[in-house]
Amino acid sequence: MRLQPLARRRLAGLGAAGESWLAALPGLLDELEQEWGVRVERRSLPGGSNGLVAPATTADGQARVVKVAAPGVDLARQAEVLGAAAGRGHVRLHAHDRRRQALLLDGLGRSLAQTPLPVEDVVAALTATLVEAWAAPAPPLPARVRDRAADLARGLDDLAARSEHDASPAVLDHARRCAARRSAAHDPARCVVAHGDAHPANLLRAPDAPTGWLLVDAEGTVAERAYDVGVALRDLSSALQEPPTAAGRLRGWCVQAAAATGTDPDAVWDWAFLERVSTGLYVTSIGSRAVGRPMLTSAAAVLAGR
Repeated sequence: MRLQPLARRRLAGLGAAGESWLAALPGLLDELEQEWGVRVERRSLPGGSNGLVAPATTADGQARVVKVAAPGVDLARQAEVLGAAAGRGHVRLHAHDRRRQALLLDGLGRSLAQTPLPVEDVVAALTATLVEAWAAPAPPLPARVRDRAADLARGLDDLAARSEHDASPAVLDHARRCAARRSAAHDPARCVVAHGDAHPANLLRAPDAPTGWLLVDAEGTVAERAYDVGVALRDLSSALQEPPTAAGRLRGWCVQAAAATGTDPDAVWDWAFLERVSTGLYVTSIGSRAVGRPMLTSAAAVLAGR
């Protein structure tokens, strides 16, 4: 099986469990092909990091995608969010096999990350589709809404301690201050079922959708809307490497994104910085320094240019 490098690193870190899952994967796909009436290509699409995301085709030629989670990854929440949304703002779900941890989804076009556009147009596409996704039917909120910022803050020190990374003490301190501000402002009444990971690689071309795009890989995180917007700005790191311009550029995107989504630009800034550091540390800790380093160096450039 041809998997994406980040997925292979994840499986390698699981030891025998990862090897067993990979060995059983061809047979599992054979079973899904029979049950779902599709032909699955034995390769992973770009971006899959938590298992296999493979192109498939129905008997009458319609494009589909089969997603199979690696050990320890539960797709139940994603299936719940996609099923409720019924194709609005999110990719359409056709089937969910809970036992095999597999989803059958609509096949979509190229991702926003693969589409050359000015950053301001990238921000516009992400925010417009987030607004559409928030308007879709969603699962009910839990009885107790967790404080997302507090959860991320608790993980910062642990992540920083168990990986070789490029986050300076000043960057970590600023990320903690961002988390403290968002935690102090936490209000369950203002929270929604957010996408949770709306970066450019998770926005795929869908010409028939109102915005021309649909979101994939919904995490269904419960948080304020500004959280989703901050995550959307998290991966725009390549344009934030020069201290003289980094802070101003990020501030401009925060203002643009907040205006498009009816959120607070200061809240978007806090989430964009906190998620940039937290995610940079996380992907570094699982062996993908090439992905994590630009997030952390961009955080340093933003902080230096303030």
